[in-house]
Amino acid sequence: MPVSIRKLTGRIGAVVEGVDLTAPSDPSTVTALREALNEHKAIVFDQANLDNAGQGRVAAWFGELTTAHPNIPAADGTANVLAVDSETSKADAWHTDVTFVVNPPQVTTLRSLTIPPYGGETLIANAAAAYRDLPVPLRALADSLRVVHTNQHDYARPPATTALRQEYDRVFVSTPYEAEHPVVRVHPLTGERGLFIGGFAQRIVGLPSSDSADLLRILQSYVTRPENILRWTWSPGQLLIFDNRITQHYGVDNYDDHPRRLNRVTVAGDVPVGVDGRRSRQLVGDASHYTGVLEAVA
Repeated sequence: MPVSIRKLTGRIGAVVEGVDLTAPSDPSTVTALREALNEHKAIVFDQANLDNAGQGRVAAWFGELTTAHPNIPAADGTANVLAVDSETSKADAWHTDVTFVVNPPQVTTLRSLTIPPYGGETLIANAAAAYRDLPVPLRALADSLRVVHTNQHDYARPPATTALRQEYDRVFVSTPYEAEHPVVRVHPLTGERGLFIGGFAQRIVGLPSSDSADLLRILQSYVTRPENILRWTWSPGQLLIFDNRITQHYGVDNYDDHPRRLNRVTVAGDVPVGVDGRRSRQLVGDASHYTGVLEAVA
């Protein structure tokens, strides 16, 4: 059966059919999936029928895996799997994964394990479409800016209310990291420009804190325009893959106290490059235990 790609929205997202993720990979299928990811930014597989090892094997089609997280331990019995579990953290703020290191993951995979009876969707936003939506003067300004990302953040949410979430937050910030990135990142494969900001982006270099916050708020409002967003409703056993270089995502906390669990595996990324050709740089922390620095995989 040939690979079938069905768009989910005009700007982001596609369902992939005709691929048996449990079978050994073949080069033509992997190439088709990489091309689909470049075009649609997020691709979804229904009834993927994967375990942790299978998820890691599929993620590795896109490159070398990272460990689970710079600070948070891996899920039991694994090295590369991070439990995205509502008991510890709901991730209910817009962000791009691990942008506080100099080379954030290029690809994120999420596999659904426990799904609430309602709610719990994952939102994914196309940061390239957001950049294209900017008025020309604002786009030119964004092209010129650098921004510091850090894990020493509050996710713009109230303090954790349970002991498990308090402990998760403590471990998350236990080793500080800061990286300076371009506000506009040039995608290494497609050449698209995308706003590279989100929840870990804390301050624009050279601006007073109030001006920085205001400008980040304005730029972020273009990322989260409804036209730029895929709202994915989960079923058990699905696999969602998205390009972490040019998207943001958000776990919607609309499922009351029902459990929700996804397993995350990420693929090591390249160092971001801005419109002016300048590369990102690490300011605080050494994440070499978490990820290697890779060249982009076409």
